[in-house]
Order: sequence, then structure tokens, then C-alpha cells
Amino acid sequence: MSETDVIIIGAGHNGLTCAAYLAMAGLRVRVVERRKVVGGAAVTEEFHPGFRNSVAAYTVSLLNPQVIRDLGLTEQGLRIVERRAQNFLPAPDGSYLLTGEGRTKESVARLSTHDANALDGFSRELEDIADVLRQFVLRAPPNLLDGFGTNAIREAVNAFQSANILRGLTLEQSRSLLDLFTRSAGEMLDERFEHDLVKALFGFDAIVGNYASPYAAGSAYVMLHHAFGEVNGKKGVWGHAIGGMGAITQAMARAAQGRGVTIDTDAGVREIIVERDRAVGVVLENGTSLRAKYVAANVNPKLLYTRLIAADALPPDFLARIRHWKNGSGTFRMNVALDRLPSFTALPGDGDHLTSGIILAPSLGYMDRAYLDARALGWSREPVVEMLIPSTLDDTLAPTGKHVASLFCQHVAPELPDGKSWDDHREEVADLMIATVDKYAPGFAASVLGRQILSPLDLERQFGLLGGDIFHGALTLNQLFSARPMLGHADYRGPLKGLYHCGSGAHPGGGVTGAPGHNAAQAILRDHRSLFGSRG
Repeated sequence: MSETDVIIIGAGHNGLTCAAYLAMAGLRVRVVERRKVVGGAAVTEEFHPGFRNSVAAYTVSLLNPQVIRDLGLTEQGLRIVERRAQNFLPAPDGSYLLTGEGRTKESVARLSTHDANALDGFSRELEDIADVLRQFVLRAPPNLLDGFGTNAIREAVNAFQSANILRGLTLEQSRSLLDLFTRSAGEMLDERFEHDLVKALFGFDAIVGNYASPYAAGSAYVMLHHAFGEVNGKKGVWGHAIGGMGAITQAMARAAQGRGVTIDTDAGVREIIVERDRAVGVVLENGTSLRAKYVAANVNPKLLYTRLIAADALPPDFLARIRHWKNGSGTFRMNVALDRLPSFTALPGDGDHLTSGIILAPSLGYMDRAYLDARALGWSREPVVEMLIPSTLDDTLAPTGKHVASLFCQHVAPELPDGKSWDDHREEVADLMIATVDKYAPGFAASVLGRQILSPLDLERQFGLLGGDIFHGALTLNQLFSARPMLGHADYRGPLKGLYHCGSGAHPGGGVTGAPGHNAAQAILRDHRSLFGSRG
């Protein structure tokens, strides 16, 4: 058996972030990755001859600026550019909404004077609350513990500090925060705006990666979660990593390896070795055993505890709860190679709108029907589609004059009803997604040269995203903050000594952020110093 200080399961962005921070502190770190490439769901691959694209994760905003600085990702070659327009929402009647710096209010005003007047107040409300909550992103939430002792004192201090952060909110902002954590996005948007496209602009963020109606309680928080981001110092902006999302994780891998981290690909984990209630290593699928002082898992918590650890090694009450960890994004992901740019009926020809997130979901009612349809039938007959054409910003992805598009499609059932398999319906649903875009941009279907299709089942098989869940667990109130992944384990420590959570199933949740990896590294280093002091 070989031995190191830390073994990290999964070379996704959070695993690589955790590894780099630990190595910077002088620990010996080994990352083991099941796939043949690093990056997890943030990878760039050729999917059609001459055409490359971000395979699963597809756009940048939530990647934490401190992580970028600390890991020196810019020095490692990472370059992120802003979309020239942020979002484009065409409607079947030929109207549209186009947002971005210097565009949003004028575009909204063409649709509704009332909404243009209400826009600044609502945007400021979200931004002010997001500014306060950003302070929680790179710190562990208060952790609920039994009994009294040193750890309980530490968590009491953490709770006090957390409360002190929230004191930055006014009373009215505190009321809004309660609304955002408990209410539906649909209700809040219906109270503030009158035009369908304006409500759809914000409502889409409430269902992205969230298998729910925009009228589901708690969907407002998912809307807020997507407001935390920034690109190149500009808050609330979305962008593109030149070279695709794989450019982020390749830069992270170089940063980690430059500090001495060993990364093994094609090295899936069969089980975690547990001795005397402590995780002491892993057994790989090829039978190799690796030992370490600590094991950090960058995998979905349900996958970790139900597939990689023997049931009798876990507390029964913990195992019973984690088996009910809620997963399922309702996501169907596609990449398409195009012989030309699409032309939309609502805004024909080329333009900055083609660099934006193109949202095909013209109303909250449309999104609600899409969800109900998927619940009843397996997939929506009128699905929600967000399309990005990253080749409008990045000429490394497609041959000259050609383009690639990412289609992030909602709503589909993570598991089809009546025992049906996604393997039997993948092509049929892919045709539907292409046809949906074609309704808004006639000729789009004829421009498709090739396509890559990832159903929820494909996302689970390839990337370990159970139920196709891009967040490693739903962002519901009972799976957030101190309850992520479970009350008593919000401090990145599992129920076994030496076992840590460094993936999106830990606070602050999903998206390409690097935050769970950063925070888990701090917990490991704190425990390491407690056990070994400066001896390492």
C-alpha cells in the first residue's frame, strides 16, 4: 500500500481546488479520478470532427474570485471574457428582451413602463442580499453538534460571527431574505412585474438545474443562488472561459501539480477503507489500495455513502437520512455543431444577442407547464431551452465560419415513468430540443452538422451526477447552509473521522465555484494542525 497525507476522490473543479490549497500548506496530496481526463463535469472535448465544446458545465460566473487569485489561475493561462450581451429572450409573437450593460432598462421599457420603473429596485434588492451572503461562501456555516466541548465552543463562535454578518441587512432586507429562502420565485416576480418576458428573465434562474416549477416554494433561493457570481470584477455578469470550461480545470490541475499534487486518471474508487471508525484510504477499481491520513470526497453525498462505504461502517440514523438525499435537476444537455449561426425571427441576423444566454421560455406559465408535463409524461412537450453559442466569443472551438452551441434543456424527469429507459428515448427528446429552437430560429435544425446528447442517465454514468443533478443535491431549504449535506455535518466533516466533503454536496452548493473545495481544505488543515502541530 502507498501512503500520503490526503487522498481526494474526484478531479472535478472542487477536488482540484481542495488539492491545491492543501499542497500550498505543505501536505502530500493525491487525487484519484475515475475518468481518463481531469475536470469532472467542467471539461472541454471534441464531440464532432473539428468541433469542441464544454461538455456538461457550460458557462462562467460563480467561480470564486479569491480561488482564482489564490491558485493563480490567470497565470496558469485562464482567460474569461464577458458575453457582449447577457440574455436574450425571444417570444413567439416576435417581441424580445435583450439584457446587458446599457441595454436592460431600455429593452424592458419597450415592453412595460411599469416593469422598467420596478427593475432597479428589484435588482438592487437581490444584489444587496447577495453582497451579504457572499461573505458566507468561503466559510463553513454554523454546525449543530450534540453535547458540549471544544468543538461546540468553536461552533458557537461561528454562529455568533454568522449572526454578525447578517446584521449588515436592514430589517426590510431581512424580510426579503426570508422571502427568498422560503417563497416561490413565481409569487415574488408576479408581485413586482407585469410582462411575461421580464418575469421569465428572473424566473429562469429559479429553475436552472432545479427540477421544479417556478411556483414551487423555495425556488426563489435558486434564483438568488445564481446572483452570487461575477466575471472580471463585475457582479452579476456571466462569461465564457476561452477554450471552454475545461480551461478552468486544466488551469487548476496545473496549479495543483505545480505544488506537488499527484493526479491519477482512470483510477476509479471501489470503496473507502474504514478502520476503527476512521477513513484511512481507498481501494481503487483495479484493486490497488492507497492509504492516507485523510480522505476528501468530491462526489455526490448519496453516492459516497451508499456506494463507496460499507453500510455497517456508518451510523444507522445517518445512513437512513442520506439515502433520502434529494437529487434530480431535470436537465437534458446537448452540444451541437453548426454550419452557420442561427437567425431568430424576433431579432434576425448576427449581433451581440448571439453571444448571450438565449432563453427559450417566454413566461412563468410556460415553465410551470413544462415541469408539470415532465412529471406526468417524462419530458415536457414544450421544453425550456437555454442556448449559448460560445464560438461567437471563442474561435478555438469550431472551424472558421462554423459554430458550436450548448443547449441546456429543462424539464425532463430524472427517471422516466413506467420503467422506461432514457437509452430508448434519448434521440427522440434530442429531436424535440432541436425542433424547439427551430421554432424561434427557423432553419436551425437544418444547420446542425452533429450533436452530442446527455440525458440525465448519461450525466449520471459519465460524471456521477445522480439523477443528472448538476448541484450534487437539490438546493432546497432542508439541504442548504447548516443542513448541507445534513445537520451535524455542515463543517465538511463526515460521520467517520478522517473523512471530508469537498464537493458541491457541501456548502455553498452547486455551480463551478471552487468554494466547497476551498472550505474543505481549511477544515482538513485545522484538524491536521490539531493532530500534528507543525510536524506535518
